[in-house]
Amino acid sequence: MAYPVLSTVIFLPVVGALILLLMGRRQELAIKWFSLIFTVLTFVVSLPLFLNFDKTRSDMQFVEVFEWIPAWNIKYYLGVDGISVLFVLLSALLGPLCVLISWHSIKDKIKEFYIALLLIEAAMIGVFSALDFFLFYVFWEAMLIPMYLIIGVWGGPRRIYSAIKFFLYTLAGSVLMLVGIIVLYFNGGHTFDILSLMSQKFPYKLQLILFWAFFAAFAVKVPMWPVHTWLPDAHTEAPTAGSVILAGILIKMGAYGFLRFSLPLFPDATKAMAPVMLTLSIIAIIYGGLICLVQSDLKRLIAYSSVSHMGFVTLGIFALNQQGLEGGILQMINHGIVTGALFLLVGVIYDRSHSREISHYGGVATVLPVYAGFFMVFTLASIGLPGLNGFIGEFLIILGGFKASRLAGALAATGIIIGAAYMLWLYQRVFFEEVNPHIKGYKDMDLREIITLAPLVVLVVWIGVYPNTFLSFMHESVKQLVIKLQ
Repeated sequence: MAYPVLSTVIFLPVVGALILLLMGRRQELAIKWFSLIFTVLTFVVSLPLFLNFDKTRSDMQFVEVFEWIPAWNIKYYLGVDGISVLFVLLSALLGPLCVLISWHSIKDKIKEFYIALLLIEAAMIGVFSALDFFLFYVFWEAMLIPMYLIIGVWGGPRRIYSAIKFFLYTLAGSVLMLVGIIVLYFNGGHTFDILSLMSQKFPYKLQLILFWAFFAAFAVKVPMWPVHTWLPDAHTEAPTAGSVILAGILIKMGAYGFLRFSLPLFPDATKAMAPVMLTLSIIAIIYGGLICLVQSDLKRLIAYSSVSHMGFVTLGIFALNQQGLEGGILQMINHGIVTGALFLLVGVIYDRSHSREISHYGGVATVLPVYAGFFMVFTLASIGLPGLNGFIGEFLIILGGFKASRLAGALAATGIIIGAAYMLWLYQRVFFEEVNPHIKGYKDMDLREIITLAPLVVLVVWIGVYPNTFLSFMHESVKQLVIKLQ
């Protein structure tokens, strides 16, 4: 590429945020339109990553490297491979959808909300692109503040409690990772260069210590059982856009961290700890699913479903084979699309009813047929119906799981049954029972809401029917990762 595409994708939202900063608070419509324009531009600028990516290579592409702080050997170093490129694209896609869904629901401090939204988009894309540990940590921590504000300022009644809980959990894990990064710096030749560190072989005891230091940050972000308790609170209290960012991108960063750092940097420790990680993954799959069965809050149910779905992702990653790893990566993308869409749909109905209680609804399919159709598509995708995107990811994960451990594969398969049970029962209660008098006056989805959800429907069907479009991006990078582990 002739121009720095990754820097452009990262800093375009920052430019948008600076323009919003200079605008008057009363220019509410202009603020919304500028936010939408900059998020759409960011997505458009990211498309060359998809169109010009060389799928036959396993190394980093679209690389940008400049000296930043030479005294500490710190560089501004960006690049993507088959593991990270799809997450950059997903982050760029969800940006405009978050702006659209917030168009009428955010009524206070509109300017500040959209500034926070643009800044968190920039930080998320930076995390997936950084190839210098110092730069990675800057982006990793930079997204905490806008997310904390999105929950704490524009969230529900318990927003302050949820925002502080989110911040403390994630910060505590991140501090331990920072210690691990500093230890790597001194043991790896005084460099923060991620690729250089990956080429080195560290002693087993050091690998083990660093594995758990990085685990602290990544497990909280996933979130893995038992450090998952911040997620339902954050999801429940966050505004719709905040929930979409949390489900679509933020919790993927933990699993991405395992893929990008834990496996290639600490291969011996990873193999030794794989049984522990598989056990934690199985607990998350079954526990998350069973908890969903007893939820009365629509948003909280979908939040707990993320614990179960991300359990599948970590199961695939720590199966440590080609099928499991590719299934885990694809399922991260699938979860971002499907659960992001479900939170968007919860926001649509919440804007009308101002209630998340499942008992408040009933017969919604009669009153809002278009809404019911959209919800059904994403419900079926969530439970892994063949032909939709959830199926192929779960299939590869369970295949990889069986190769790693027959017991793990069998137990994970029960999670699919539990998932079908809670999602179909949810759909029955909300859409097919007797029409609740409260909902009779509700209007069906408008054009803005349909446009917001339509791209995600396309992706659900596209990945379900022809997953190789996306799997082909990761083949070579995953193959090299498996070779390094072996």
